[in-house]
Amino acid sequence: MRRTQQDRSNSTRADLVAAARALFAARGYQDVPTDEIVRTAGVTRGALYHHYGDKQGLFRAVVEELERELTAEVSAAFDASDPLGGMTAALNTFLDICLRDDVRRITLTDAPAVLGWAAWREIESENGLGLLVDTLTTAIETGLIKPQPVRALAQLVQAAVMEAAHMIGEAEDPVAARADVQEVLGGWLASLIQQPKPS
Repeated sequence: MRRTQQDRSNSTRADLVAAARALFAARGYQDVPTDEIVRTAGVTRGALYHHYGDKQGLFRAVVEELERELTAEVSAAFDASDPLGGMTAALNTFLDICLRDDVRRITLTDAPAVLGWAAWREIESENGLGLLVDTLTTAIETGLIKPQPVRALAQLVQAAVMEAAHMIGEAEDPVAARADVQEVLGGWLASLIQQPKPS
């Protein structure tokens, strides 16, 4: 069967994102020239400009793809039947993800610098905020957390978690930084838990 123009366009975009993602993860945004990306992807420079505008546009597409994957992975770790255990597992999964070299390089180091802090936070919110709202809503509905404005709580939790991620990304010893932020965040989240009333 002949491939449609849409099929070819989708394939070109996928090839560009895959090539750029591997190169950015290995060497960082600044050290990867556009010519190398298009050569690795097997497409023309014009194709990159047509689909993404420029190298920065392609980088944003890489960050967005990575964020979607990470959000799905954290979501899979959350067990709605056990909100407390699910939140703990989701937090641990997220902090483990922050130790990965590609995540530290692309998402935590280059993304804020290349895209700007506001754009980076926007991408984070588009992917992670909905998951947090759902998770915290479940925790409130099951009585695990005291009723409170869910959206505000989710935004504050996200801000704290993203700051923790940034600390891990910048740390000379990311494993030690991960342990520190897990202790603090774990304690903070535990303080949100509603203690059962004495019978």
